[in-house]
Amino acid sequence: MPVISEKGQLMPQSPIRKLVPYAEAATKKGKHIYYLNIGQPDIKTPEIALKAVKNISLDILAYSRSEGSETYRKKIANYYAKNDIKVKHDNIIVTTGGSEALLFAFGSIMDVDDEVIIPEPFYANYNGFSTASGVNIVPVISKIEDNFALPPIEAFEKLITPKTKAILICNPGNPTGYLYSKHEIQKLAEIVKKHDLFLIADEVYREFTYDGNTHYSIMQEPGLENHAIIIDSVSKRYSMCGARIGCLVSKNNEVITTALKFAQARLSPPTLAQIAGEAALDTPQSYFDDVIEEYVERRNTLINELQTIEGVKVAKPKGAFYCIAELPIKNSDNFAQWLLEDFDVNGETVMVAPAAGFYSTPGVGKNQIRIAYVLKKESLVKAVNIIKEALKVYKD
Repeated sequence: MPVISEKGQLMPQSPIRKLVPYAEAATKKGKHIYYLNIGQPDIKTPEIALKAVKNISLDILAYSRSEGSETYRKKIANYYAKNDIKVKHDNIIVTTGGSEALLFAFGSIMDVDDEVIIPEPFYANYNGFSTASGVNIVPVISKIEDNFALPPIEAFEKLITPKTKAILICNPGNPTGYLYSKHEIQKLAEIVKKHDLFLIADEVYREFTYDGNTHYSIMQEPGLENHAIIIDSVSKRYSMCGARIGCLVSKNNEVITTALKFAQARLSPPTLAQIAGEAALDTPQSYFDDVIEEYVERRNTLINELQTIEGVKVAKPKGAFYCIAELPIKNSDNFAQWLLEDFDVNGETVMVAPAAGFYSTPGVGKNQIRIAYVLKKESLVKAVNIIKEALKVYKD
């Protein structure tokens, strides 16, 4: 029998999606599931984006340019300008989701066995992207006891080797909701300039900041023109996960020229979704004001409810719509599967994401789960109560 590649065997399963078969089986048994495992908002997509697709009058659904349509990229540049990020449309490549943007970035700046430093826990698919690219993740561990604050900058410098090509952050963070301060961004800027590295920032949750905190982009920091790469997406910002539209942004012309070759190899990003994405940029600020107010209420509800459970630790997010909770168990993979297979409260159960998949360090995060607070407050209260009751009877 032909042999599967070593890379294929090493590709990690998604901790977010690997439990889907168990959820489907539970649904077939008649259980109602509260899905806390995936960042799929129940917030409505802006009508202006949906109408743009519904009212389309194309005779041919043709390829777009490999870097995305010029009109869309110019509107994206205007969007950034409103966020005090000064870039031109030529600094932008439209991609099939933020995922492809990150793959293009990895492919453009790193070779096989090169290293990228990432504070962990981090978005689980960073593990997959690095494996697919033949790149090694070097983790800097942040701790729930410190609310997942950035470790001391000295911790980053100790990890830099001749193989190090970049530092990657997610700001605000998935899965922790951590928001990097301007001071922290400036410290990271010092490091990448000193050691001639790239600084990649996944900023797909830029709008979602709470408690009076504001987002500070790496592109706002002077002197990073040749170092900074932004990964972005419409998925969460406009509740358009299915559009699969994102972008890679850099003022480094060599990065853009190189990434464009990867873009040409996959031909073009989806035309219809670009039309929706372009229209979404006209979404009024009132939409975001309402959404942020809703997420703050959901976050507060979730954290308050989790803190009533004996033995549970939880860090309070400053942004995005996720949190990490540490449970009084040994293995959250087993617990998450057990919730779906063997437990319910009045015919209802919960699907969570085991947090070990959000680390690259073996054995870390095994007693943690990631919760996406993308459900209504009433559902969150019920979901946390199910977890509370489950922990009373669960045996590792």
